[in-house]
Parts: sequence; C-alpha cells; structure tokens
Amino acid sequence: MSKKKVYASCQLADQEVRLVILEIFEGRFNVLRVERVACSGIQNQKIVDEGAVVQAIRKATTNATAALGYRIERVILNVPSIDVHRANQKVHVQVEDGTKHIRLFHVQQGLNRAIQKKMNDDVELVNVDRIRYVIDGRETDKMPVSQDIDAFDMNVDLLYADKETIYSYARCVEQANLEIMDCFLDSYSIAQESAVQVKSEDRPMIQLDLDQQHCTLTLFVDGRMYSCATLEEGYLSFIKEIQEKHALDDETCFRLLQNVFNTSVDPDADKTIYIEQREDSRVEITAYELTTTVIDNMKAWIKKINETCEPILNQGKASYLLTGKGANISILNDLLDQFNSGASIYQPVHIGARDASYVCCLGSFYAYNDINKIRRSDKISVNNNELGASIEAINQKPSRQGDGGFTKKLKSVILTEEE
Repeated sequence: MSKKKVYASCQLADQEVRLVILEIFEGRFNVLRVERVACSGIQNQKIVDEGAVVQAIRKATTNATAALGYRIERVILNVPSIDVHRANQKVHVQVEDGTKHIRLFHVQQGLNRAIQKKMNDDVELVNVDRIRYVIDGRETDKMPVSQDIDAFDMNVDLLYADKETIYSYARCVEQANLEIMDCFLDSYSIAQESAVQVKSEDRPMIQLDLDQQHCTLTLFVDGRMYSCATLEEGYLSFIKEIQEKHALDDETCFRLLQNVFNTSVDPDADKTIYIEQREDSRVEITAYELTTTVIDNMKAWIKKINETCEPILNQGKASYLLTGKGANISILNDLLDQFNSGASIYQPVHIGARDASYVCCLGSFYAYNDINKIRRSDKISVNNNELGASIEAINQKPSRQGDGGFTKKLKSVILTEEE
C-alpha cells in the first residue's frame, strides 16, 4: 500500500465554495488541486440556499475527481468562527499497574475524557486547541509517550461555536454525499497556516480574516485562541458606492480592487480604466473615481478595526496580520501604517495554491495532522483503491513508454557510449 496520504479540505466562504486537495508524502505537503466554485447560497457566513450550496460542493468535488482520477469521499470541514467559546478541561490520567510507562492509549484516553465537557445548548464543540501535559509538576507540549510514571495530567483547551451554524454547514456537506473527517474553526485553521498562533507566544496577535462580506477578528495570546468578533464589512464595502452606481457584479468589483495601485491620483491626470458596454448603457470608471472612493473606504474600515481592538492594545503591545481573500488586494500594503499597531499581510507560499483565498483550507491540514498524532486515524479523503490504481499506473507508465523526448535528449548530451 502506498505511503501517500491524500486529504481534501472544504471551506464554505462568502458566495464561494473552496476545495483544496493535498498530498502528504514523506513528511512533505504537496498541493494537488484547488477548486473554487461561485455560490449564491452562502451570504455573510450563513446558508441561505442549501440546495445551491450542495450543488456547488458537488461541482467542486466532481471537477477535482476528473482532474485527479480518483473520487473525493471525505473532507475536512472548516466552519465560521461565530459565537466562539473557549474552555479548559483538566483531566487526570492514571497509568494502570503493569504498564510501567505511558502509552499512546493513555493520551487518547485523556483526550476522549476531556472532549466530553458540555457547555450551553447553543454551542457545540468544534475542535481542540492547545494540549499541555503536566508531569511531576512540569508542563510540556510534547506527548509523554514512553515515560516511566504512575500518572499525569492533561490541560486541554476546547473551542466551541454556534451550534445552528455548524449543523447547517455539516448538513450541506453530507447531502453532497461526503463524509466529514474532522471539523475546525476557520480562524483556528488560518492561524495554523499563517503562524499567528506560534507568533502569539511572544506577543498578542490579532488575525484579520477579510472576506467578501465580513471580517473575522481573532485574538491569539500565549499560543492560544482567545476570542473572536465579526465585523460585518468585507472587502466589497471598499467599493460599494461604485458597485451600486454602476450595478457591477462582485467579481468585477474584486478585480477593480486588485487594480488600485496608488493611494492618491492627480485629478488633472485622470484616465478611464474600466469600460463596459451594455445594451442600454455604457459604464466608464476613471482612476480618480475608483481610487478616491476605495482608499477613503479602506481608511474608514481600518479605523473601525482600530476602535474595536483599542481595549486590547491598551493592555499592551499587539500586532495585526491580515489574511483571507482580501489579502490579495495589494494596495492594502500601502495602508498598513493606518493601523494603530504593527500590521502585516499574509503571503501565500505553497506551490499550486499561491492565493490568500486558500489560507483556511491549507491551515486545516496542519491542524488535522497535529490532532491525528494522537488519534492515529488511517482514513484519507479519497477512494483507497482508486488512489492505489492511479499511483500504480503512474509508476508503470515510464517502463511501457520509455523515456520522454526531453529525457532522451538530456541523456544524449550527458552520456557517451563506450566503443
């Protein structure tokens, strides 16, 4: 059986379904495929048309299956960080007589006991955050497997979110005939990819997940996800006056935002940068109109972020990191000095997914890989038999067809025949 493990992660974002398929092979993460399908059934983190969402998920998985050659059967699901609650559960694990040392089974036993903790009826456990092990009064992040000890404690941070939202998202995935392998808060997943959680061990970090219709603000302190808040103004608020005036679609507005390159434009040197001819009208947008509108709205948006986060900054120094699809808007780099503390923008680096839109899906793979060190599940997202057949076909192809043209030419240059 192949050692390759293939996982798929799904995010139901504003007006869009995102799917990333990734392979883990010999410890390396390789992006195999990304899919993005427009969907009007998701608005501002709410499912407003379940049927449309199910069809979009099916389209994304069908496209990925056609490209890869094997079916997507399970996904890691990312859910919105709405009404997030954090709780700490401390459990005592006794190592039974005769065992003599800690086994993975004991850690699994402690985790299973910790996640039994219930909160109020409006929220549901989504995922585990940080796990600390206490051995002889000393705390560590490292699993104490194989240590000789009679007992140990586990401090487990649990993350809960709005039950209705979680169930509505899960229902769409299941109706698309997919199994949910695991579930994570989108803010938590993003922090795994953006390294915000790690950076917060040195100083508080405020993560800004900017999407089309909203922005989620998440505070991380001491390596832990501390709190979440939602600002119901996404990147479309930067261009809302122009969108309403000219009746532009969302995708056109996003492209215009990506083509704002200056924070100011000389009115005397203005020029038309967008033209759209319609049956009964003609749309023309000048650089001056676009830039002044967008920059003013961006500054107003940053001001709201500053006001929201001011109580945090009053307690000490913190830093902002802007992520999400909105991080693709390059002019925001020129406005970082408008924030009331140090700010930076997430830069995607994964080959095959160099788009900030995929930050959540990418981060969920790290989150799943971490928790699976305890769970040790061998499930993957694709059909095992079809994956094996695909790998076998690839391995056999060179022996049947010989070396490719480029390889033959390369060999002819490097190698010489002995006479």
